[in-house]
Amino acid sequence: MAENESDANGSLKTYDEHVPDIKFTKLFINGEFVDSVKGRTFETIDPRNGEVTARVAEGDKEDVDLAVKAARQAFDHGPWPRMPGYQRGRIMSKFADLIEENIDELAALDTIDAGKIFSMGKAVDIPLAATCLRYYAGAADKIHGEVLKMSRELHGYTLLEPVGVVGHIIPWNFPTTMFFMKVAPAMAAGCTMVVKPAEQTPLSALFYAHLAKKAGVPDGVINVVTGFGPTAGAAITSHMDIDMVNFTGSTEVGRIVMHAAATSNLKQVSLELGGKSPIMIFDDADLDTATDLALIGIVHNKGEICVAGSRVYVQEGIYEEFEKKLVAKAKAWPVGDPFDPKVQQGPQVRSNTSRKQEPARFCDKGYG
Repeated sequence: MAENESDANGSLKTYDEHVPDIKFTKLFINGEFVDSVKGRTFETIDPRNGEVTARVAEGDKEDVDLAVKAARQAFDHGPWPRMPGYQRGRIMSKFADLIEENIDELAALDTIDAGKIFSMGKAVDIPLAATCLRYYAGAADKIHGEVLKMSRELHGYTLLEPVGVVGHIIPWNFPTTMFFMKVAPAMAAGCTMVVKPAEQTPLSALFYAHLAKKAGVPDGVINVVTGFGPTAGAAITSHMDIDMVNFTGSTEVGRIVMHAAATSNLKQVSLELGGKSPIMIFDDADLDTATDLALIGIVHNKGEICVAGSRVYVQEGIYEEFEKKLVAKAKAWPVGDPFDPKVQQGPQVRSNTSRKQEPARFCDKGYG
């Protein structure tokens, strides 16, 4: 555990100067921030201290319907899927520029929502979002089919078209990274979308919606509905006017998503589901290196990652020495306030679903 710093007067040092003002807490539908239809809100919790950070609009089925309507209108009649790919690419590149201009605020939002290390957000998560956008911006004008000569008389060709309206359900462990891993390729292809961030970590997604509009993304292309899995999430997976759903979360809920997609309009489904990743250590290994790798494998991102090394198999003859070294390194690992530059691990993401039992049950299952 990292030692707490004190200021010149001996008082415990805090890092609240890094905490940004919360600017966006409403749903983002058709280019505007709006209250939910029912006017409900839910609390987001700062995992550093358990205090309420903000009250965010709680979207429900009616709000998803409005967001899908906006996305469908933007896809069927709007400019986004009809403009040349290079024009979409220019807007996406501008989006990336705006992300970099707001890097401190965006990294801080993920810190107070997810407990992520502030310096890591600035060095990795937020720059990666901009990189992801620029990568797919470069691909936007290179999406094309092929012409094949089948025989002397026949030619065949393939035509690649955007899927349509896509529903993205984002997990809480990488709120920024997963947002853009889903949104950026869909934007490049000319799709429109409804995004539901995890209820634990909604703040950066709403800020990204603001930046998208500022970058010139047409209204209705990106809609963000904050809320819970059994209501907003379920409405997305079963919606008859969504053409594809993209979900990251647990295997159990992945099955629910597939079932909802199949029993509604047989929409396309993309799933990234949880895993259990073992590490195997043999007696010819360098134990200092092996214990370093085993430790970082479970503490990276606080262990809140699908590839966390949550099981370690150690050959019998080196078990005791390996355990001794690993325990010593774990005890020395600096844990504390994620804004502290000396800290390597912040608090776990907090559940903010105690308001009622049903969302808590789905949250436990991993329904982001």
